[in-house]
Amino acid sequence: MSRKQEQVSTSEKFDFEDKVAFVSGAAGGIGRATALAFACEGANVVVADIDEVGNQKTAELIEEMGSHALAVTCDLRESEDVQAALDAAIEEFGRLDYACNNAGVEQGPEKTAELDEDEWDRIVDTDLRGVFLSMKYEIPLIKEQGGAIVNISSGAGVKGFPGAAYCAAKHGVVGLTRSAALEYSETDLRINAVCPGIIDTEMIDRVFGDDEEGHEEAVSQEPIGRKGRPEEIADAVLWLCSDAASFALGEAVVVDGGQTA
Repeated sequence: MSRKQEQVSTSEKFDFEDKVAFVSGAAGGIGRATALAFACEGANVVVADIDEVGNQKTAELIEEMGSHALAVTCDLRESEDVQAALDAAIEEFGRLDYACNNAGVEQGPEKTAELDEDEWDRIVDTDLRGVFLSMKYEIPLIKEQGGAIVNISSGAGVKGFPGAAYCAAKHGVVGLTRSAALEYSETDLRINAVCPGIIDTEMIDRVFGDDEEGHEEAVSQEPIGRKGRPEEIADAVLWLCSDAASFALGEAVVVDGGQTA
């Protein structure tokens, strides 16, 4: 993707035909919605997740849409897994244009002094180290022809929330995004982040379970009056990857229904 200065139509700016996107955490939620959104716009999609069954289902949905998909089982905390997943992407499609580093885990209700050290490591390794390892191996591939990386942070990445490990990791994703974006600012690779609010996903269901009051409390935090939809975050990711966002670099785009306004 080149940074064209001449006028182009909106449809041309969102042309992902024959491009290749890598989406982690693609077994459900925001990851699946993003993978399907890329496919809808004509991209070939590599879907990666530790959940092999859910990940394969996402690949099947993409194939049913008439696009090409490659499902790779991948633990993003492991360097060898990340390298193998991206090697498979290149072997299958010959290039990589976009990446959405979305895989993450939530934290339970433990306060900082109550948080087990192993649990801290699990959350930070997945939510922050996983993004670092992904970018470490994505950047050289995408730089070859230009493209974009979008990291999924959180509203907890731009303000304080209970949940020290999760909040620290998501703040780290924003800092990592901004640093890498500046390091590669003179190339045709743009790096940005999206910070979702409370989105109607399996993660939120795991946090609140059958606690109806908890779900209602979550919704009450959203001035818009509802949870967000995964597809609304996917739309933000695709915009940041498109030429329509050619002047966006190192941004942490908050999409949270006004929660942090």
